[in-house]
Amino acid sequence: MNKYGCLLMAALITSACQSDQQPRKLLPYPETAKTDQVDTYHGTAVPDPYRWLEDDRSPETATWVEAQNQVTFGFLDQINFRADLKKRLEQLNDYEKISAPFREGDYEYFYKNDGLQNHAIVYRTPADNPDAEPEVFLDPNTFSEDGTTGLAGLSFSKDGSLVAYQITEGGSDWRKVYVMDTRSKALVGEILEDVKFSGLSWKGNKGFYYSSYDNPDKQNSSQLSAKTANHKLYFHTLGQPQDQDQLVFGGDKQPNRYIFAEVTEDEQYLVISAAQNTSGNQLYIMDLSRPTADPVLIQDDYFASCSVLTNEGADFYLYTNIGAPKYRVVRFELSQPQSDKWQDVIPESEHVLSASVGGGKFFASYLVDAKTQVQQFDLQGKLERDITLPGIGSAYGFSAKKTETSLYYTFTSFTYPNTIYKYDIAEGLSQEYRRSQVDFNPEDYETRQVFYTSKDGTRVPMFIVFKKGIAFNGKNPTLLYAYGGFNVSLTPAFSASRIAWLEQGGIYAQPNIRGGGEYGEAWHLAGTQLNKQNVFDDFIAAANYLIEEDYTTPEFLAISGGSNGGLLVGACMTQRPELFKVALPAVGVLDMLRYHTFTAGAGWAADYGTADDSPEMFAYLKQYSPYHALQPGTAYPATLVTTADHDDRVVPAHSFKFAARLQEYHAGDNPVLIRVQTRAGHGSVSTEQRLALEADTYAFTWANMGLEPVFTQLLQD
Repeated sequence: MNKYGCLLMAALITSACQSDQQPRKLLPYPETAKTDQVDTYHGTAVPDPYRWLEDDRSPETATWVEAQNQVTFGFLDQINFRADLKKRLEQLNDYEKISAPFREGDYEYFYKNDGLQNHAIVYRTPADNPDAEPEVFLDPNTFSEDGTTGLAGLSFSKDGSLVAYQITEGGSDWRKVYVMDTRSKALVGEILEDVKFSGLSWKGNKGFYYSSYDNPDKQNSSQLSAKTANHKLYFHTLGQPQDQDQLVFGGDKQPNRYIFAEVTEDEQYLVISAAQNTSGNQLYIMDLSRPTADPVLIQDDYFASCSVLTNEGADFYLYTNIGAPKYRVVRFELSQPQSDKWQDVIPESEHVLSASVGGGKFFASYLVDAKTQVQQFDLQGKLERDITLPGIGSAYGFSAKKTETSLYYTFTSFTYPNTIYKYDIAEGLSQEYRRSQVDFNPEDYETRQVFYTSKDGTRVPMFIVFKKGIAFNGKNPTLLYAYGGFNVSLTPAFSASRIAWLEQGGIYAQPNIRGGGEYGEAWHLAGTQLNKQNVFDDFIAAANYLIEEDYTTPEFLAISGGSNGGLLVGACMTQRPELFKVALPAVGVLDMLRYHTFTAGAGWAADYGTADDSPEMFAYLKQYSPYHALQPGTAYPATLVTTADHDDRVVPAHSFKFAARLQEYHAGDNPVLIRVQTRAGHGSVSTEQRLALEADTYAFTWANMGLEPVFTQLLQD
């Protein structure tokens, strides 16, 4: 390598250099009105002066959002490398993305995005000629001019002649459902509305099951923020008006917050899951040959998880954590559904199990320190083989219809772009099917897994990703990301946009903190309700580890998380503001005293508890609730709160109120801003929206660390 090449390599390894540009001007924060609103919880008065920002339909809230965005984008527009960063993100993301194919009727279908399309297009080829030129089946890019209407799921009838598909408008969880004849691609029947948190499951070609709430708009309440309850399971008969749909389960008769239903592959049974929380469910099975008979109750514990994997006639196979905190697969006869009659097929082991079925086999995916290992079993529970994966990472997709002889799975890791493999079920052989062609060299990067000790002595794993050759001198810009809740496991996954951070000498760290599901139900419960502080302690301990081991220092440390992870960031930045330079709470749950009063928030109570539960629970929530934990005269990290106007899962009022109080109390020079995306929901709807958000987030982070990445050579290459 010549002298210039050596200098260029050194520049790219250290790249994000100290910036000597003039300090950016920050417009005055908008003046936010305060009211005298006070709530009383168990005898304690709690002021809530920004309550008016909860009204997403008021002109005053809209004016406030517009004023906040003016300040935020006024600051972001001054970051001179932001435009080049956006171009680099587009460059990294401009590669063909193809899903694994799946057979429905006479065709194989797959999703494909050519690169920067706002939405992946659904293509198909004849099943007997998969190498034929694919035809466009459904193109979501035609749904709206601005790309903010997207496809939210497909469900085919068993013979593949009909498909029902859901669309989301502006990112809302409320859906509309269309039905299409797959041969002619003509729409049939009428459009269904007010569908939310729903699957679509066909019964022959007659119609399908779906779930719905009463639309709050019809009760003169906000559709995007009003509390939803009493989910209803309906059967829609094709060709009939929606108001004639049959109520099958739920509503006032069987009140449940979430109801999902699926017809078994043999179309003989309807499996109904009824839940009050986001984890755990009651389970019912209905014999479709006896439509007037009541569903058979399989288990009634809302705090236990149970789902049907498959059935052979009246013999059912369940995946459950009942009697097995790390999960197992059991078999029972429908005539004897009691749990003491269940027989182990795949017993619980020392590692957390996820199970799927395909080609008449079970696939047991185990989490071993947050990494995937997979085994194949027959239906009697006999181990047939360990499946060899390409490396250390995450593998998913081991499912197929009973008659299939092969299936497709996807493997990924932090520096291993999503790669699809075709797996021969009988022979146990994997063959690469599609590899993502991202323009970067994975050999330039390294992933470590370390274990650190949290405040109470708990051993916690963490992945650390970085570019080879960087110096561990405490000056590396570091992005610490986690979730920590709802039994969700964070495993290695690839992000093309993250490469833009890593190639500039940045470090990415992902700890598997408590509240997640990486080590089973005990790990989950150790981060819930009156144990929630463990989650924050684990995250803070991860930051301390990175500092102690000279990966970074507080001046170069950013924390990031979304939804429940936004709560994590909000809690940690208020508890330890001096530990972080930048805080990035995204679509966060930030008002812990009122979260359960919005949309489906009451379903999170199993993890959080509510202020109504008891004086102890109220006091605990108030202590860490980010909105309430902010203190006057405190210097907080540079903060970019991000949310969206159509987020009806974690309503933007959380972020609005937190940002307003943060700006009121903040005593330092760091900017504390809120960015509100329009026509988007709990996640960006379009590629354009996502890349713009990522560019703004990275730019804000680097700029507030006093760093200025250089993208010129990368863009030329």
